[in-house]
This record gives sequence, C-alpha cells and structure tokens, in this order.
Amino acid sequence: QVQLVESGGGLVQPGGSLRLSCALSGFTLDYYSVGWFRQAPGKEREGVSCYNNGDFSTYHTDSAKGRFTIERDRAKNTVYLQMNNLTPEDTAVYYCAIPMKLQFRLCAPSEYEYWGQGTQVTVSS
Repeated sequence: QVQLVESGGGLVQPGGSLRLSCALSGFTLDYYSVGWFRQAPGKEREGVSCYNNGDFSTYHTDSAKGRFTIERDRAKNTVYLQMNNLTPEDTAVYYCAIPMKLQFRLCAPSEYEYWGQGTQVTVSS
C-alpha cells in the first residue's frame, strides 16, 4: 500500500522549533524525491523545501532558507523537516508529497502525485 504519513506538528511559540516527520510506505526513499508543502487558511498550497533524488539537490523557498532543513533517514524510510526560528507566518497545514514523473518542476505542488494527510503547525504566543 502506497502511503505517506506526516506527524510532529503542534503549537509552538515564536522563535521555537519543530521537527516534522513523513513516513513512507510502498515507496523506497532511495528512489524518490520528496517535497514539503504547506497551506495556510485562505491561501494556496505552496512548496517549502524539496529534495530532488535525481541530482541530490535541495530547494528551499526564500522564507525557509536558513531556517528549514530536510533530513532523510534511509533505515526508517522517513523524511524530516527541521524547522527553526518559527514565526506566526509559518502557521499552516504541512504536507509531504512525492512526484512520479522523472522530470518535474521541483517544489511545484501540481507536479506531485502522492500526498500525505497533513499535520497542523501553529506558531503563536
């Protein structure tokens, strides 16, 4: 069964950190690219940080640069998004997703076919 399951969201104060997890089943992490996306209320879903398994590159949006990091644990078949120095603007539902095409626009939501259910991140004092 093909499945992506996110966890690790919650309520955190501004300046705090969270580590989100994306556990893959039915996919072997070695062979797939994985992206992290988020959707805030009233806004479109946007790419945040994405890993390209084709060239082993990682892309971060401007808002994520210097604060977010993607980590891959091959033994656990899990991808993590380490988020530091969080601000209220980071409040959103966070999703992980996998594209199935060999060539795709990195971190463009429409290019990703398989999605997890999402995990809520709320940054508030």
